[in-house]
Amino acid sequence: MRGDATVAVALERLRRFGFSALPVVNARHRLVGVLSLLDVLRHRESGGDDSALVEQVMNPDVLTMPPTASPSVVAQRMRAHGELRVMPVVERGTLVGVVTRSDLLRPPRRRGRFDALVRRVTGRDDADDEVLLALTRPGRERPALTAATPVRELMTTDVVTVAPGDAVELAVELLLARRFTALPVVDGGRLVGVVSEADLLGDRIAGRRGPRTVGAVMTRTPVTVPVDATVGEVVALVAEQGLRMVPVVDGQALVGVLSRGDLV
Repeated sequence: MRGDATVAVALERLRRFGFSALPVVNARHRLVGVLSLLDVLRHRESGGDDSALVEQVMNPDVLTMPPTASPSVVAQRMRAHGELRVMPVVERGTLVGVVTRSDLLRPPRRRGRFDALVRRVTGRDDADDEVLLALTRPGRERPALTAATPVRELMTTDVVTVAPGDAVELAVELLLARRFTALPVVDGGRLVGVVSEADLLGDRIAGRRGPRTVGAVMTRTPVTVPVDATVGEVVALVAEQGLRMVPVVDGQALVGVLSRGDLV
């Protein structure tokens, strides 16, 4: 994405391909920043609109890695920087690809060397890129959002969950297959935690035998919102705390989830 494009154009691409962030380059394809859904939400919360230029909203302070970096180092950096899910790969100042947490979660036999993990940046139009076309997500009917819109009108109710006793491998498979960043953990219909890519990343990439069950790695006190909350309240919460997925509860029962993508 070029820095002189509008946020509206960037947001359309983020939604269409289900991306959480896009690297931003200049005319010489040199990396100048990263624009995430969280950046857009925070921009809007501060009173900005989607006619702003990407370069005005993006984060210019970008953590990068060279193609020669080891997967373990990349994983450690991603875990240390909680909001970081996309790592630009730069060679002599030029963006050559990206690596995501999902790439690092894939089984070693499919992952291989770090340079094989890198999703190469081609610079072609979206319509010419078969990889991007394969990622295209069908449009979803969504209500016109206002700050007063109840979250029950927007949340996903057909929620994919795991149980505390489920194997860690099952959680990994679901995250990769569904392209989720986190899963609610439910026991008897009651929300008891959330398991995220970050929770699962460390031991796998280091080759250590870590905990075998979801309950042993999950976050036990996730931030939630009640079913009668409004979109404005959830947007403010996500913008402040950088949350990727917010469970919606009725008492202790899970009734839905909201993602950053739902809120933009």
